Amino acid sequence: APAPAPPPAPAPALGRHGGRRRAGGVLHPLLTELEADEPGAPPQRGSIEEGRFKRLRLQIDVADKIRGVLAPSVPLELPLDRAPELEAKANELLASYLRRYGPPAGSTDADFRAAVHDEVFGYGPLEPFVRDNSITEIMVNGPYIIFVELKGKLLETGHKFADDDHVERIIRRIVLPLGRQVTRDAPLIDARLPDGSRVNATLRPCAIDGPNITIRKFSKEKLTIQNLIDYSSMSEDMARFLEALVVARLNIIVSGGTGSGKTTLINCLSAFIPEEERVVTIEDAAELQLKQRHVIRLETKKPTPESPTEVNIRSCVVNSLRMRPERIVVGECRAGEALDMLQAMNTGHDGSMTTVHANNPRACISRLETLCLMSGIDLPVLVVRKQICSAINWIVQTSRLRDGSRRVTHITEVERMEGDVPILNDVFVYAQKDNRQTGQVEGFHTASGTRPSCEALLRKVGFDFPNSMFTPSRSIR
Repeated sequence: APAPAPPPAPAPALGRHGGRRRAGGVLHPLLTELEADEPGAPPQRGSIEEGRFKRLRLQIDVADKIRGVLAPSVPLELPLDRAPELEAKANELLASYLRRYGPPAGSTDADFRAAVHDEVFGYGPLEPFVRDNSITEIMVNGPYIIFVELKGKLLETGHKFADDDHVERIIRRIVLPLGRQVTRDAPLIDARLPDGSRVNATLRPCAIDGPNITIRKFSKEKLTIQNLIDYSSMSEDMARFLEALVVARLNIIVSGGTGSGKTTLINCLSAFIPEEERVVTIEDAAELQLKQRHVIRLETKKPTPESPTEVNIRSCVVNSLRMRPERIVVGECRAGEALDMLQAMNTGHDGSMTTVHANNPRACISRLETLCLMSGIDLPVLVVRKQICSAINWIVQTSRLRDGSRRVTHITEVERMEGDVPILNDVFVYAQKDNRQTGQVEGFHTASGTRPSCEALLRKVGFDFPNSMFTPSRSIR
């Protein structure tokens, strides 16, 4: 394929980290040396060395010319299928270019091939991170700063885009196949990758330091409760108890902060739902992976210029009540749909589940009160609080600890109201302490010493737990 001549050799960049990069003590091939920012460059945006910029522009130009040969009718801002015959033809064209020009200065033959291939068929500089299963989140803070979450830690990768337009092109490759628009009039975008990974993007003018992308990776291997036990996220007793709560059709709220593992835990809990029960799942971006056959999956719809109608979670919850569900699973309650969810839990849809952003079980109650008041229905706070305590049986609290590990820290029963105060009973807790020498969080899961009030119901569905299960394994003080 015809292509421009390679750029001159770049000046060597001064790195902020010498040599190879480590993640969690292990060398990782995707983390490269970080360049020093140019004097005066805003630290939130960063900068790019001139030779590197020219090398990236060359990769894009070569990729565009190859795409013009492979699929002239497919716009450059749309993804191109990785058909074997197209990949073989792309490799031939790349080999022809390299025989004529060789790789650009500062790049090896293999690196140039891989980078151009990612521009032709994938998401450019993000493609290696999308493919790597060890990376759980990708964060693009403008064109010159890319972070990833690896083993619970946030690390800057050293990879860069050429400029703002390069970032926006990748955003369009993600969004346009879904029928969404990428314009300055609609700068806030929610989408997902073909594998289900959740994507949020913000464009100029709302993004001050350049367009940004956040990708929450979709795990290709569905985690199970046993995996969470093996990772020390919960104990075996906690897992058995949660199974009993799901089978007994008790309503559960999974509470936690961003990235604490709420969706993962809901996925694991959903595995305990009997096959014969009809389940309706409702999400902004489909992430839940229920294995049952009798499942209806609903997803919200964003407005577009061609279809300006918006369908939000609240509309889906109201519609789901007419679909004869036995359980309703909402990916996350973040606004007035919380009131509709509580009404569903109170009117025969026992065993329903949802997630809420909150720091602890009592804060979860307060958060739900706020969300219900956002519904626009003028209700006294005390009435809302009674609805919450009537509808919700259990709160399962997840937390992402300081060292990046994720733990189930509370399994809390919502017992009753005394006056205007909800009475909560922690049945299982995680007692933790920080190890200042290693930086790791040490702790253990244990029963709190109090028994759940629903023991009789659990026995009716076949779970007769011994007294020792609710006895503290050691002091939690």
